[in-house]
Amino acid sequence: MEKYIDLHVHTTASDGSFSPAQIVQYAVERKLAAIAITDHDTVAGVKEAVEQGKKQNIEVVPGVEISVSFESEMHILGYFIDINCLPLIQTLERLKVYRDQRNPLILKKLNQAGIPITMQEVEQKAGGKIVGRPHIAAVLVDKGYVKSTSEAFEKFLGQSRIAYVEKKKVTPQEGIELIKKAGGLAVLAHPIYLVRNGYNLEEVLKELMSYGLDGVEAHYSEHSEAETTQFIELAEKYNLLITGGSDFHGKSKPEIELGRGYGSLMVPYDLLTKMRARIG
Repeated sequence: MEKYIDLHVHTTASDGSFSPAQIVQYAVERKLAAIAITDHDTVAGVKEAVEQGKKQNIEVVPGVEISVSFESEMHILGYFIDINCLPLIQTLERLKVYRDQRNPLILKKLNQAGIPITMQEVEQKAGGKIVGRPHIAAVLVDKGYVKSTSEAFEKFLGQSRIAYVEKKKVTPQEGIELIKKAGGLAVLAHPIYLVRNGYNLEEVLKELMSYGLDGVEAHYSEHSEAETTQFIELAEKYNLLITGGSDFHGKSKPEIELGRGYGSLMVPYDLLTKMRARIG
């Protein structure tokens, strides 16, 4: 029987609603053969998930999703990383400091727009997790300013909206090199976002390959069948690895299901086998 995986999963270590142990248990219930923990700019949830995976007899790939500076949204996924790599830990900690500085600035803009939200309310909503825009969005929903978190981003928190504050990030080259220093594979996440913003994906890939890019996330919740085929063909043209995942967050994105995305996503296990062979 064909085995399936999900290599793009978030936990409470960043902005997911499942703890690392809970997401592993859920992956078992969903009959997945493997998952990768790819929290935003942190590896804090990886150890717990890997240990739970051993107990549950499911493979858990240590990973991370690094936000990098680019004209459009760009994230680089890292797989099979050493979570104890000092340069990795130091850089992720620096990004956390940037994020902690950003949140009060977002709240200040909301307050100036006549929306009285406090950091205490946001931290309470985060419940001990790393505070980010999804938690601010959740408070906006609770206080009746919007009907959903997606509307909160569309009206207030998204790029060019009234409460948007640019996030300090590493460059694409720094992000890829950081993953390589940690012994991992560097993969371009959700390429569809670049395409939708008018970028020539082939040219972007060439640039990223010059920094050491290893693969492309061709299978993704937002990719149509035609887009998936297009991204696979591009990856094969340049001998790049093909990966895939749902970008599962849990309650903040309830329409996306672990391992299945919007319902039709199916990432075959053999892609993970090829990744493992590339890592040596």
